[in-house]
Amino acid sequence: MNNKLQPFIELARLDKPVGIYLLLWPSLLGLVLAGTNTQIQLKNILIVIAGSILVRSCGCVINDISDYKIDKQVKRTLTRPLAKGSVSLFQAWVFFIFLGILSLLILFFTNPLTIKISIFFAILITLYPLTKRFLSAPQFILGITFGSGSIIAYSLQSNIFSSSLAILYLGVIAWIISFDTYYALEDKEDDLKININSTAILWGESAIKYAQILHIGFYSSLLLIAIINQFSYVFLLNFMILIALFLYQRKLIKSNKFIEGFKINNWIGVVALIGFTFEIIYLS
Repeated sequence: MNNKLQPFIELARLDKPVGIYLLLWPSLLGLVLAGTNTQIQLKNILIVIAGSILVRSCGCVINDISDYKIDKQVKRTLTRPLAKGSVSLFQAWVFFIFLGILSLLILFFTNPLTIKISIFFAILITLYPLTKRFLSAPQFILGITFGSGSIIAYSLQSNIFSSSLAILYLGVIAWIISFDTYYALEDKEDDLKININSTAILWGESAIKYAQILHIGFYSSLLLIAIINQFSYVFLLNFMILIALFLYQRKLIKSNKFIEGFKINNWIGVVALIGFTFEIIYLS
């Protein structure tokens, strides 16, 4: 049984949960931010967690369906289930539809506003893999689509969108573009050979510099939200930890350890979430 399920676990990247976390933390930041207006419900926390797992899984499956021929030509992706043939294209489509149905079922436990926003961004997520062929900077589309988790989660709690939410969404977009640029740097040579676009290629030798500027933009959004919502001085300690993680990530990237640098963003998300939760939930 496990042997039959393993290819599908790999297809949805459930064996590599960092991607789930990087979708979950911004979403939970949005949910916690809504706590400035209303008390957060446990049901909504569970919806955000389940939704993050399913949406990321759907994204991975549709990405592999779109890219399986390309994946056969890239060293890092040669062993993906579709590329190596452990899952057929038909099976992958059935699995994608199954995950999509589960995602829709979750929406029944939400509200009309959340449903409308979710369906809009779900369409964009499905189309994202194609942007790598036609757009010079597909990471911008990735940021807009996967960053939407913060808006969707916020809408579970409140239909009154604040300036803080807009700032968070823009900051999260910058963050996603930043860390996915690091991820793309790992595949840069292969992507050049097979004509796949990325910010790592578009920005050339300036890719690391621009990614770091975007990351600073994300940090600036957190600081601005803290000022608007009058966070306590305790948040400064939290922010110092974030700066330390940024500097450690910078060290890894300078050593061309792009995947290791990418993974640091998981801890950046955790620390940011702890800071927001303490200020908005605990001190409110």
